[in-house]
Amino acid sequence: MTTYTARPIDPTVLKELRSADDAGRRMVPVLDKEGGAPLRCCLRRSDPGERIALVSYAPLRRWAAETGAQPGAYDEQGPVFIHAEECAGPAAGSGYPFANAHRTVRRYSAEGHILGGELAGTLDDAFQRAFDDPSVALVHVRAVEYGCFLYEVQRPKLSPSGV
Repeated sequence: MTTYTARPIDPTVLKELRSADDAGRRMVPVLDKEGGAPLRCCLRRSDPGERIALVSYAPLRRWAAETGAQPGAYDEQGPVFIHAEECAGPAAGSGYPFANAHRTVRRYSAEGHILGGELAGTLDDAFQRAFDDPSVALVHVRAVEYGCFLYEVQRPKLSPSGV
């Protein structure tokens, strides 16, 4: 079985978002008194007392800028929680983040157009079904409750031997 990698928001992008988010607003840090916010910088839930921020993020727009895709109307932005200061990123080998709830796996083509999605029972199975379709370039894992972007999974790269 193929192993899929949950990709946090890139540290360079996080630095930009901490200055001005994808809606052009300045970051407003807050002290998270309760904890539990899904942090997209390190792909874990916040701890009580951490400084976090809710910023507007356009994941498909950012991906399209790297790849030359033209998502058109599928370019959307939404709220994501991040640490207010730089963090160490995800812990190695931590599995799929935020997997303890229903998730939607939304599929996108290399052009940045949505190809459909599904309510994921098992994330590995949903990723396998998505990438069995050769027209799928990447998927977004989203929260069912609010539709918020959680993280991206890209098509696995083949090794030089083709495996």
